[in-house]
Amino acid sequence: MKRIILIGFLFEIGIALLIVPWSAFWDRNYFLMVAPAIRPLVTSNFTRGAVSGLGVVNVVTGFSEVVSMLVARHSALQLGGPAPRHVREE
Repeated sequence: MKRIILIGFLFEIGIALLIVPWSAFWDRNYFLMVAPAIRPLVTSNFTRGAVSGLGVVNVVTGFSEVVSMLVARHSALQLGGPAPRHVREE
């Protein structure tokens, strides 16, 4: 169960980090109004790309967790024995 929650979290944060830097929300947030001096840094394409890159890392990590969970379940079933406890809980 914990692993499924982790996977959901990774996908959710990853998708948000991919989309939000390129949305209007990014340009009109509280921090840019309070500290206008950081506007050029925050609104630069480099910063937006870096944040989106972190989103890609989160999504890829989520996919790798899904694959490792499926491989662990498949190998446990292929051996004919009961699935390990951490595989059965998910």
